[in-house]
Amino acid sequence: MSTLVIQDLHVEIEGKEILKGVNLTIKTGEIHAIMGPNGTGKSTLASAIMGHPKYTVTSGSITLDGEDVLEMEVDERARAGLFLGMQYPSEISGVTNADFMRSAMNARREEGNEISLMKFIRELDSKMEILAMEEEMAQRYLNEGFSGGEKKRNEILQMMMIKPSFAILDEIDSGLDIDALKVVAEGVNQMRGEEFGCLIITHYQRLLNYITPDYVHVMMQGRVVKSGGEELSQKLEAEGYDWIKAELGIEDETVGQEA
Repeated sequence: MSTLVIQDLHVEIEGKEILKGVNLTIKTGEIHAIMGPNGTGKSTLASAIMGHPKYTVTSGSITLDGEDVLEMEVDERARAGLFLGMQYPSEISGVTNADFMRSAMNARREEGNEISLMKFIRELDSKMEILAMEEEMAQRYLNEGFSGGEKKRNEILQMMMIKPSFAILDEIDSGLDIDALKVVAEGVNQMRGEEFGCLIITHYQRLLNYITPDYVHVMMQGRVVKSGGEELSQKLEAEGYDWIKAELGIEDETVGQEA
């Protein structure tokens, strides 16, 4: 079992504090969901975990099995078992999907133990079938010319192939129709197990209808203000966030931009 621990994390961007003391512990075998109004720092948390240079950690810690994540470069974090499914995946011309994923998989393996081409192709074909992706997408340049839905499926495909210890999925449901949403959810559910933990950032209950979280957290004003089980997300869907604000005495406030 692996554990990702975030303690009293403070993060700023361009001198403006966005995260104001986030505390969160995630273990493999668990699915966590973070919900909250726009501008509360959900995407900032994802970017800070993965080491985006735009975000400055001013205090607090992030550890993975006791190792200091904040001391790692971005590629080291990925090799250590962290994965970010981005809200807006980048397009990379000249690099095919297949080449990118095989390189990413081998980066996490010992030298001399690289995955064979035939095994890679078999795994890729089986995962693409689960995600209802056309075979030709493997040879297209990474996300180039992909629709929004294709990009999101491609992020899940990468996750399924790389097999990280922890995946952070930042609004992976954004812009998906119901059929694509079900496919993406199936990909996450296929990964579920004792060697995989997941943090899902979402605005909507609809994704959590297909991926049942073990824990739901609400972020407001740059910190986690309430945690519970799946019933918490259902109550948020039915009643919105006003009842939490009233319960905790939180006034409306825009914390900052999420990126």
